[in-house]
Order: sequence, then C-alpha cells, then structure tokens
Amino acid sequence: MIKRNARDLGSILKELMEENTLLKSRIAENRVLRAWKEILGEGVSKYTSNLYIKRGVLFVHLNSSVLRAELMMNKKGLIEKLNEYAEMDIIRDIVMR
Repeated sequence: MIKRNARDLGSILKELMEENTLLKSRIAENRVLRAWKEILGEGVSKYTSNLYIKRGVLFVHLNSSVLRAELMMNKKGLIEKLNEYAEMDIIRDIVMR
C-alpha cells in the first residue's frame, strides 16, 4: 500500500480546529467547566450543584449564600481566569443562583 500525502494526526486535528469555529468554542466551553473545580478548588465544588454555559453566560447553582456573595465580589477576576484557562474569550458573565 502506497501512502500519499501522509500527515500526522496532530496537524490534521489542528487544521480541523482552525476551520471549525463551533467545534473550537464547544471544546473551550468544556475546558471552562473543568476549570471551575481546578481554579476554585474542592471546597467550592462541594457547594456547586449545577454548571452550564448558555450564550456566553456561565450559570452556577450554589448551596451557600455566603459563598455566592464572595464569588460575586470576585466575578470579574473569575471570568478572566476561566477565559485564560479556556484559551478563548468564552465567558462574558456569570450568573450565580
């Protein structure tokens, strides 16, 4: 079998990511959801019951009103850290319920 135009899988995936912006944004959203636990730690994750992203807004359900107030004060910095982790500007706002 003759191999023509053989390329490594990494370059093919990189090219696919550059062409498909929807796929790229979905992967970045998934990174943000994983980053929540890594950035804020296990303690905050215990009080978080539901995380999802809709139209650039991260919705977070919290069981602690004290924690909610603390996170609301640091919302801007948190958005910057999450977007930095995702390597894209995915999150515009965070709604904490």
